[in-house]
Amino acid sequence: MPIISFANSKGGSGKSTSALVLACELAERADVILIDADPRRPLAAWSELSAPPARLWVVSSKGERNIQDEIDAAAEEAPFVLVDLEGIASQLATFAMSASDLVIIPAQEQHQDAQAAVDTLGAVRRAGRAARREIPATVLLTRTRAAVKSRTARHISEQLRGLEGVQVLSPELVERDAFAALFSSGGGLRQLDPSDVNGIPKAIENAQAIAAAVITILREGQGDAA
Repeated sequence: MPIISFANSKGGSGKSTSALVLACELAERADVILIDADPRRPLAAWSELSAPPARLWVVSSKGERNIQDEIDAAAEEAPFVLVDLEGIASQLATFAMSASDLVIIPAQEQHQDAQAAVDTLGAVRRAGRAARREIPATVLLTRTRAAVKSRTARHISEQLRGLEGVQVLSPELVERDAFAALFSSGGGLRQLDPSDVNGIPKAIENAQAIAAAVITILREGQGDAA
């Protein structure tokens, strides 16, 4: 029953979008509980727009005193638990990361996001030392261009991928209308109206690739543990 946290010490990194896209894709094949631990409650608001996918439930966290119990309770109910954390370093984030089988660190190809991603990786390592185990973590590049990237974006991506000890997920979360539309219409990608939203099939392909990469990391981690 994997627990996956989404963390970045900088807000606006695409954290909630990444969590939602992965949760909806995993829910195509398994039960998923998505814990909204962001004080802005973006995912709770999304869940109220229309019915979420049939196998996906959203729970609003009651804060740092409750997050570990909330994660444990969710893990007893669903094969996948995803936790969307607030965009600042906090005790709540540390508690959630300590309980995670994987921490995904979304980051745009911008200098501030890249630096915050490295800082967050440090926080994951510290949480792992406190928990006396290694917590797998990976950076997920978000809102990237599907076609030609800018020189700055290429440079930042290459820098991150070249850092020792930093894993960057191979599929990137490409900037697409379909991902943004989720927060205005509710539901998952497959519930969007093609007459209103462009590029839904490409967005689904992108989500599938990210989900497959995440599952691979989780399986490799289970193998290491064994």
